[in-house]
Amino acid sequence: MFLAIDAGNSNVVFALFDEKSGTWTNQFRLETKTPRLISQLSKKVPLYFLEHGIAPSQIEKIGFSSVVPEINSILGQFCESYFGIKPYLIQPSSFAKIPVKAIRPNEIGSDLMCNVMASHIRFKKPVIVVDFGTALTFTAVNGDGNIMGVNIVPGLQTAIKALFMNTSKLPEVELKLPESALGKNTIQAIQSGVLYGYTGLVKGMIEAIKKETQLDFTIIATGGLSSILTNLKDVFDEVDKNLTLEGLRLITEANG
Repeated sequence: MFLAIDAGNSNVVFALFDEKSGTWTNQFRLETKTPRLISQLSKKVPLYFLEHGIAPSQIEKIGFSSVVPEINSILGQFCESYFGIKPYLIQPSSFAKIPVKAIRPNEIGSDLMCNVMASHIRFKKPVIVVDFGTALTFTAVNGDGNIMGVNIVPGLQTAIKALFMNTSKLPEVELKLPESALGKNTIQAIQSGVLYGYTGLVKGMIEAIKKETQLDFTIIATGGLSSILTNLKDVFDEVDKNLTLEGLRLITEANG
């Protein structure tokens, strides 16, 4: 089995890929915050594998993508201790052996490169990847696999938390799209403002990229919050929550 570890700003995702079936079979998350992460690694990971009947020895290779450098050594040491395997950490030097290219490889996040790798291999045509995470990102890639540019805005949960933390009376609310764009109470007002607002943001950003490039893009949504904005289902050609994981696997394999 192949183990993918995708370390983001909010969560660290562990996912297993079964080469025989060609599918992602298991997936779980831990909090990224360092004290909490260390505790969860020693307790929750062994418990998860035990409960699902998976022996650590079944893991043959580990690919590791991280946008949080301060936890890399923690995760690396855990993998070597628990699985007996040194994980392959995706970094700028990894991109020399893959068919997608970035303008500034040292600046682009490995998670975005994973998204581009997976989408380019699958479609071989211009693609915009909309990744709903702690940040909401738009990555445009042409048919040759060259990244044309990236846009980054605060993610949905980040926007909700910003309102909660920077105002004295507004509560932190559930990320749920209300029926109306006009809230009838405080909770609905925040939900409609953020979620309908982001609906317009996503549509507007995609249209701006299309207008500037004059390309016919396939639009793919990914990320843990990609299913929240249900009113965007006609905008996306595909929603694939495993896109980053698949790209992580492909980049790891390309680098031996």
